[in-house]
Amino acid sequence: MARFTRIQVLSQMHATGMVPVFFHKDIEVAKKVLKACYDGGVRVFEFTNRGDYAHEVFGELNKYAEQALPEMILGVGSVVDAGTASLYIQLGSNFIVSPILSADMAKVCNRRKISWSPGCGSLSEISYAEELGADIVKIFPATQVGGPAFIKGVTAPCPWTSIMPTGGVSPTEENLSAWIGAGAACVGMGSQLITKDIIKEGNYTLLTERTQSAMDIIQRLKSEKK
Repeated sequence: MARFTRIQVLSQMHATGMVPVFFHKDIEVAKKVLKACYDGGVRVFEFTNRGDYAHEVFGELNKYAEQALPEMILGVGSVVDAGTASLYIQLGSNFIVSPILSADMAKVCNRRKISWSPGCGSLSEISYAEELGADIVKIFPATQVGGPAFIKGVTAPCPWTSIMPTGGVSPTEENLSAWIGAGAACVGMGSQLITKDIIKEGNYTLLTERTQSAMDIIQRLKSEKK
């Protein structure tokens, strides 16, 4: 069962403005990455369902978060069907993120009051996702879908829409300024933040520093928009 309510998840996504995206088959590596991001100020983290036995790793990671990182809201991404969503919900996932839009997944998540962010590539898909109960929609791959200009184009006629771009987001001032400036509610950030070099070298202190820097930039940009 999820430790955090749908409202708590959405509030933290909006408040912190960043959701790191990561998968690793080694639970110890996953724990170190999760803690490094937590120490950098992250409170919402997406573990992606991309490898064999990923659900087993997630189950252990979620138990670790509950004990060692009590404020961390851990969810699952790269979920493409209702059955997999149900599996992760049983393992305590606090939210579900998908690269696609699926009404069957919406029913599963809504029935258990689990926040879900479906992947959309057009205003019609975004509108349908909102009809199905999605509060924050994901655009993916964000750069290919249309980049910051796409977000600005959507929110002009639909200012109630909250969008999380994933794919093409990096922790630089220039990149984050473009996304947040266009109206992104929060950003999903994967390999540009949690680089292969960091994992290879085990330099988790650097990951914490990069995370904190990105969080500071996002908070400043959000404050300037108010």
